Amino acid sequence: MTLQQGFSLAILGGLLILFVWDRFRFDIVALMALLAAFACGVVPAKTAFSGFGNSLLPLIASALVVSSAVAKSGAIGELVRLMRPVLRHRQFQVGVLATVVAGLSALVKNIGALAIFLPVAMQVARRSKRPVGEFLMPMSFGSLVGGMMTLIGTSPNLIASSVRQELLGAPYRMFDFFPVGLGITLVGLAFLSVGWRLLPIRGGAQDNNDVPFRIEDYISEALLPEDSPMVGKTVADLEKLSDGGVTVTAIIREDKRRYTPAGYWPLFAEDVLVLEADPEELQALIQAAHLELVGQEEPKNAEKDAGDVVAIEAVVTADSPMIGISSSALRLRDRYGVNLLALSRGGRRNTTRLGKMSFREGDVVVLHGRAAALSDALARLGCLPLAERNLQLGRPRKILLTSIVLLACVILAATELVPPALAFMGGAVAVVVLNILTLRETYEAIDWPILIMLGALIPIGEALHANGTTGLVAGWLLSASAALPIWGTLALMLIVTMLLTPLVHHAAAVLVMGPVAATVAEHLGVNIDTFLMAVAVGASCDFLSPIGHQCNTLVMGPGSYHFGDYWRLGLPLSLLVVACGVPLILLVWPLR
Repeated sequence: MTLQQGFSLAILGGLLILFVWDRFRFDIVALMALLAAFACGVVPAKTAFSGFGNSLLPLIASALVVSSAVAKSGAIGELVRLMRPVLRHRQFQVGVLATVVAGLSALVKNIGALAIFLPVAMQVARRSKRPVGEFLMPMSFGSLVGGMMTLIGTSPNLIASSVRQELLGAPYRMFDFFPVGLGITLVGLAFLSVGWRLLPIRGGAQDNNDVPFRIEDYISEALLPEDSPMVGKTVADLEKLSDGGVTVTAIIREDKRRYTPAGYWPLFAEDVLVLEADPEELQALIQAAHLELVGQEEPKNAEKDAGDVVAIEAVVTADSPMIGISSSALRLRDRYGVNLLALSRGGRRNTTRLGKMSFREGDVVVLHGRAAALSDALARLGCLPLAERNLQLGRPRKILLTSIVLLACVILAATELVPPALAFMGGAVAVVVLNILTLRETYEAIDWPILIMLGALIPIGEALHANGTTGLVAGWLLSASAALPIWGTLALMLIVTMLLTPLVHHAAAVLVMGPVAATVAEHLGVNIDTFLMAVAVGASCDFLSPIGHQCNTLVMGPGSYHFGDYWRLGLPLSLLVVACGVPLILLVWPLR
């Protein structure tokens, strides 16, 4: 082992430790690794920033922009309307949603496909009176297997293509991944359609029993006006109006003092009632009792021609700036032009005033404001709308134009009339010129931390291959698999990549294991593509934890999953991927 190889292994070890520690974000870790590689002489100064000039980065950025345009165009809303008859049948719901997400993931980035259908799943779960946790993890896993079918579906495929270009002088084409990806996707979807029953469905602990995650149960505050027929009646009388569908959890009176009432308590004018209810039950009670929801004031600075005043449900996502801050501290009315009407937190009962409750990932909120202001506020607040309509949608012209742009990008990339990076860059420019996305929405659609991480790690990966470190690691793997046939070594490569992915980012797993796989193939005298495909499949199939892929992280909060829940569904699915993936790879990409 040379000195440079020792430094390289130390950098790899440090990279792995920092990724697992999760003290710093992955893009910062990658930049730290690049600086360390330069300081140790592993990466020379003249190539330190070569990764940022790799065509992979503009391709990923452009694909994300086109994906965002598809999400905002209205095309998905039309698809959801076509799916409604099938989604009424309880036995088909999980399988249909996972299948649609998997299919869409082949054409747009898989995280984008999942984000588009997350609100749809919540609507279906509510209407079917099913825990949303039964839907979200199968959909996440479906997006991961579906993304394997095309070059642009998932980052591991794009990075494997970049590794192939460095090693063999030519990247993978748009549909080179399709035969293997389709086979694995079909097997995976068949399993997920029934395997969701392995999931432990849970929600908040109410009355010390496990309660499934529900978005029906909101906490709202309503004023009892003087002209209400319920003035002078009791709490029990008010609750009877909804046939038990609404619970008065608290009464605020006497200079904002809060009381937990019994059923016989009388109601007085100007009481503020803290209500726990399904939105439909709540609306019926408001009309019957002539209540006024607190927070329905006209938002400040609202333009009178900005459309009708509407209320919309939305889920607080992991990257929302609302997390950890209350609505009063956020000054929603003043800064965003919206009011908070209600909040749901997985069935858990709260004792804090609505305006003082700090938001958490996975909270479901009801926001009230003018339609034009709401669409922008949801984007700025990092919330996904739960209604089966998009406030920015409904214009057929955008649906048609976006579909044409996406189809043109796919055809140009598939036929190799232009390189994929240029095809999707053209599509990204088109969606801005055609006003499908605003310039701000375009830049927000790009996942900048991913691009920075890749730009920093690409030169490290190239340096490790050049100084023989990948050959050293490949030698260890060959020694470990000495008693195995070649297909066994291929399976080992897939499994090692699959196990590495939850510890590091899936993109980093390909950058590390791709050159190792190529070196193993060279030592065995077999087709490099065979082993590169195994790495791409392994890195795409992170089913064991919520941290290896953003799709799994996205559903963790809304689905009320724990860290250890993923292996229950993910382990058998991983075994299925290995069992069918290895023969498919050998069939489509023969060893010789």
